[in-house]
Amino acid sequence: MTVREQFIVGIDLGGTNIAAGAMPTDGTREIAMRMVLTKASEGATAVVDRIAGLVEEVIGQTRQETGAERSDFLGVGIGAPGPLDRSRGVVITSPNLGWHDFPLRDEVSQRINMPATLDNDANCATLGEWWCGAAKGGRNVVGLTIGTGIGGGLILDGKLYHGASDAAGEIGHTTIDSTGRRCKCGNYGCLEAYASGTAIAERARELLDVEGDSIMHSMVDGDLGRLTAQTVFEASKRGDAVALEVVRDTAHFLGVGVSNLINIFNPDTFVIAGGVTQAGDLLFDPLRAEVRRRAFKSAVDACRIVPGSLPLSAGVVGAVATFRAQTLRDP
Repeated sequence: MTVREQFIVGIDLGGTNIAAGAMPTDGTREIAMRMVLTKASEGATAVVDRIAGLVEEVIGQTRQETGAERSDFLGVGIGAPGPLDRSRGVVITSPNLGWHDFPLRDEVSQRINMPATLDNDANCATLGEWWCGAAKGGRNVVGLTIGTGIGGGLILDGKLYHGASDAAGEIGHTTIDSTGRRCKCGNYGCLEAYASGTAIAERARELLDVEGDSIMHSMVDGDLGRLTAQTVFEASKRGDAVALEVVRDTAHFLGVGVSNLINIFNPDTFVIAGGVTQAGDLLFDPLRAEVRRRAFKSAVDACRIVPGSLPLSAGVVGAVATFRAQTLRDP
């Protein structure tokens, strides 16, 4: 008797975009990957509507490509910004979404009439890179995801670590300057307030107000409100002095944060995922140099610092993996 292939849908919910896709339970391939804008300002119900629509689109395309039946889909893994209460499937608070105590898991499950699981989006991205990406083979892994905000994930002794209250890995809200920039979380000097995609764009705009000579003006047709971190990275690759300064400063801020974590956890792999990886060696070379200056040599020598290899799908892949872990007890 032939055993039918089974599938899991993964959802990566971010402050800017929602990504989705399907994978077979063995994780061997990605199917029907797609992305839409989150539009969090329209409210939580509208976001759930978009998630449910994406799930149906992914299932439909996967069925077309594989001949699967709807009964071959085991459920949906969701990665969302936290902090979360995983046991209740609730987003406790999310500054970038504007949510408080929102029962995301059950809302999605009821809408699509399938089982769902919920985990932190950065946990999912780290798990995705560990299961199928750049951190594969690591035993003790720290993951850093950089997008609208900054998140993190910890894999300790081969297992995803959640901590006592599901709050482990909130790397973006570690303090790198106790009297520094105000963060959306309400604290001052968080890493997220300096090195997230949002913060990179903000720091670039501040510099452009002082140093007007930059190709970034023409790249956004003079409208600095349209400037993004991607604009900065593209301009830096073209040798723009202001953009290069922003990238160097970003490398410094990230290097401080990475050094602290390497000294604390002594990982064998530190994977950095998200749009920031577009900067390539312009970011990673000074970042690694900053870590060498700050962290213990033995810890640095034992750790590889690598960009994620699943830039568009790490969160989706990890969401699939967390559904597996919570329902199939594997990995």
